[in-house]
Amino acid sequence: MSFLEKYNEGQTLLIDKDLEWTSFDVVKKIKFLIKCKKVGHAGTLDPLATGLLVLCTGKNTKKINDIQNQNKEYTGEFTLGKTTPSHDLETEFIESNDLDDVTEEKINDLRKNFIGEQFQRPPRFSAVKVKGKRAYQFARKNENIEIKEKKINIHEFKISEINLPNISFMISCTKGTYIRSIARDFGKALGCGAVLTKLRRTKIGEFDVKDAFKIDDFVNKINKEKIENS
Repeated sequence: MSFLEKYNEGQTLLIDKDLEWTSFDVVKKIKFLIKCKKVGHAGTLDPLATGLLVLCTGKNTKKINDIQNQNKEYTGEFTLGKTTPSHDLETEFIESNDLDDVTEEKINDLRKNFIGEQFQRPPRFSAVKVKGKRAYQFARKNENIEIKEKKINIHEFKISEINLPNISFMISCTKGTYIRSIARDFGKALGCGAVLTKLRRTKIGEFDVKDAFKIDDFVNKINKEKIENS
């Protein structure tokens, strides 16, 4: 079996996605690089997020659902005092508030309220299906729709640094949790609003971004193997 045939047979690849790449961009790049018809990812990352993207090739694509259902871990940053329709930097700021009443004590006390099983409303700018369409299709036309809450579980929520207006965090959670919605709800509870300004996925189950290839490094690896095996 050639080194490229092993990918067609079935492999699981860990990629550290760069900023502004879509998950589909990464799949398309890898698919072309390894000449494999069956390549899929186990959980979308937004273009404004970086970090772990698990790709499966060949018969390993059967594992995608199992991988997607595992817990996720993220690090990132909320910026307090501002809001956007998408709850991140995909859309323009629509509100700005002062932080006079915000203290580190309030932030740390509030964090505890977000841990555990709860219902969360996905963002309007999301891929959640409503009436047979994606929610973002309605949002981009400024059409109001009701998005149902979904049950999630936040296992850990740690504040690693407070440098107002920015808060750095680590969150471990179940599948289907929107970190943008946590930013929205956290800012609302503080009374000042908040926007997700940085997001990095660090783990999916036992898969860790520390073991992942940057896309350029993976390209170089494959090209080197092509030369060695030619």
